[in-house]
Amino acid sequence: MPLAFPAPAQAVTININIGTNLNNGRPITCREGEWRLRNRGFRDVRRVDCRGRIFLYRAWRGNQRFEIALNSRDGRVSDVRRIRR
Repeated sequence: MPLAFPAPAQAVTININIGTNLNNGRPITCREGEWRLRNRGFRDVRRVDCRGRIFLYRAWRGNQRFEIALNSRDGRVSDVRRIRR
């Protein structure tokens, strides 16, 4: 009676990169965050607070003013709030 043998294992390569494809795993600078907001359609971008994990900016888009929070570790927008006049 023939015995069944398990199939041989195959090697699998997995790349795990911390961060996003926006920054290749490195934190962003305050100036880089300002530049990214301009590229996303905001104008008159002002730095409010660039200390800590969240960078805070104020900027205009169209006729409205916004407060935007960027995650300093990956450059993603973590919060956007419209500022009333």
